[in-house]
Amino acid sequence: MEITLIKRDKTRSDLKKDLGISPSTLAKMSRGEVVALTVILKICEYLDCPIQEVVEFIEDKSEYS
Repeated sequence: MEITLIKRDKTRSDLKKDLGISPSTLAKMSRGEVVALTVILKICEYLDCPIQEVVEFIEDKSEYS
């Protein structure tokens, strides 16, 4: 997401201000924690980008062992 923010000349502060996303939600995203899909989609719309530019899917193979 950071690269997309730079490309769009936006910052995390813009996300907080323009979308009303809380600092704790942005911190969760930075730590790779679960964030509501509605928030992710809101960010995608705001940045006019596909979801792959905002999140990365990493399969947890330990559940399938």
